[in-house]
Amino acid sequence: MAETAPQQQQIQLRIDESKMTTTYSNTIRTSTTQDEIVLDFGMNIPMQMPGQDPMVIFNVGSRIVMNWAGAKRLAISLGQVVRQYEERNGEIQLQQPAPADQAPAGEG
Repeated sequence: MAETAPQQQQIQLRIDESKMTTTYSNTIRTSTTQDEIVLDFGMNIPMQMPGQDPMVIFNVGSRIVMNWAGAKRLAISLGQVVRQYEERNGEIQLQQPAPADQAPAGEG
């Protein structure tokens, strides 16, 4: 008796965006445990108070906690979309922070 391969069943995916919120993030902080990765998304906000050293406040807006398999899928997906973007638009240049002892050009 010949074995038959199980039939593949198609599954519909419906995306419910009714409770979704959209926020902008210019920074991310990560922390990890053996089982999970924690991603804090937020805004770096430069602050200058009279008589004090300049500082940056990291205002956390969203925290995502995921397992390592989900994090790997996210990393692969992000890598693919960044590669596609760069193929169409050129390499994304990352800004390098100025050394702490140098003021940005035009200041000082």
